[in-house]
Amino acid sequence: MDNMQEITDKAAKEIPENFQKLHEAEEDAAAKAKDAFKQQANKLPVPTPPASVFKNQANAHELKSRLNWGEPNLTILDVRDREAFHKCHILGALNTPSDMLPDAADLSLQHKRDIYIYGENDEQSRTAAEKLRQAGFQRVAELQGGLQSWIEIGGSIDGSQTQIDPGPEAYNVVSRLKAFSEVRAKEQQMK
Repeated sequence: MDNMQEITDKAAKEIPENFQKLHEAEEDAAAKAKDAFKQQANKLPVPTPPASVFKNQANAHELKSRLNWGEPNLTILDVRDREAFHKCHILGALNTPSDMLPDAADLSLQHKRDIYIYGENDEQSRTAAEKLRQAGFQRVAELQGGLQSWIEIGGSIDGSQTQIDPGPEAYNVVSRLKAFSEVRAKEQQMK
């Protein structure tokens, strides 16, 4: 019986010590994993961008960067008339003609959502953005240069009159990464 008591006492002492050793081993493994992750992240060709700072005016590079990195919670509004929208628009944009604002936006968009807006020209974009801001939308950015600036930087478009040949390099991953790095460098120069 005494032998059993000794074994129980010994086990009771060893449990906290073993738990402490296990905890230290887990912390050590986590630190090593974190270091390994940092080393691999530093080898990437383009660093992950910091969270974007939202401004009332944005250029096409800023919007494209957000889309390329898959940043969520943004909507692109095309405030031109439906005919112009159907001919050509930014891929993924919603058409809400300027004369329907802000009522149509109130029905379908959250007031805290990031909204990028473009029209026939910067003045139409500015007027539409102001309507949304006055209606309580907090994060509305006017896309400077509109659709034309988007097309100039090679942004994705859609519509009945869009026939763009992506070219032979469009499906080459190395070429696309190189082109993406060049775009990021231009974006950095603009800041």
